[in-house]
Amino acid sequence: MVVAFNVTGGEHGDWAVLHVSGELDLVTSPVLRQRVHDVVAEGRHRLVLDLSEVFFCDSSGVGVLIASRRLIRSCQGRLRLILPAQGAVEGSHVNRVLGALGVRRLFDVHADLDSATEDEAGPLSA
Repeated sequence: MVVAFNVTGGEHGDWAVLHVSGELDLVTSPVLRQRVHDVVAEGRHRLVLDLSEVFFCDSSGVGVLIASRRLIRSCQGRLRLILPAQGAVEGSHVNRVLGALGVRRLFDVHADLDSATEDEAGPLSA
């Protein structure tokens, strides 16, 4: 079975948004890495990664998320992730992987696009 991996871009207010779907793994993670670099090269430093349709993520995918966080922070920007609410079946794999590796606390995680793009000042990520 071939699973399509897709990254589509958009905007929501002042935020660039990348909607990611499929498996985020060794083969597909370079695509996401490049798309994040492209957004930053365009001068966009407020980025939301919508991972609600990612149903598998391996260490390569986690590495891209951490590298994306590092890149955005080096530009004094903000990175936010959209992961489904607890109890949701679709996309919850990424949430579990980040939690199991102890890196979920590094990310500003939201349940949906509206909350991810709110400009409320919250606690900064570690």
